[in-house]
Amino acid sequence: MTEVSLSAILRTAVTEAPGALGGSLAAGDGELVDTYAADRERLSLLAAHYAALLHQTRAALRTFHFGDPVELLVGNRHLSILLRALADGYFALLALEPDAPLASARAALERAAVRLAREVA
Repeated sequence: MTEVSLSAILRTAVTEAPGALGGSLAAGDGELVDTYAADRERLSLLAAHYAALLHQTRAALRTFHFGDPVELLVGNRHLSILLRALADGYFALLALEPDAPLASARAALERAAVRLAREVA
């Protein structure tokens, strides 16, 4: 796993998604692996919190035998967070402006997730 390639993958996702503010790759415990954003500290904090949210969502879905979450979207009037689960507990995250086009963001994050999963395998 090379930091340069991870950062480049995240940069591509952010530039391909209109309204994206940053992107991160994190481990299941919320530990930031790499990020591409102007505000790295804030994105690092978001990754830690969203790891907990992903964990709780996974537990809830498993309770009802629905399997694991693949994608999670949480938004408010200031920010939207799009999260894509990867293998071994890793996840990719895009922080978006609240009115960002979600179809473009989902497509960009999916392409990045495929590449990131290869890198962390």
